[in-house]
Amino acid sequence: MEYTAVVREIEDGWYMAQCDQIQGALTQGQTIEEAKENLKDAICLLLEDEMEDFRKNNTAYISL
Repeated sequence: MEYTAVVREIEDGWYMAQCDQIQGALTQGQTIEEAKENLKDAICLLLEDEMEDFRKNNTAYISL
């Protein structure tokens, strides 16, 4: 599955990456590439957490 990321420069030359399709998917990095990789990791962790909730409760609320 593909998601759209928005990457913008913030304070002191750092970059913030955000995916509006996944609630809570927001991270930063010292380079654009690092911010993108951190965002991929964050999305994976968020989706894994949602799947774990689904396994426990047979219910999941995923904002896509």
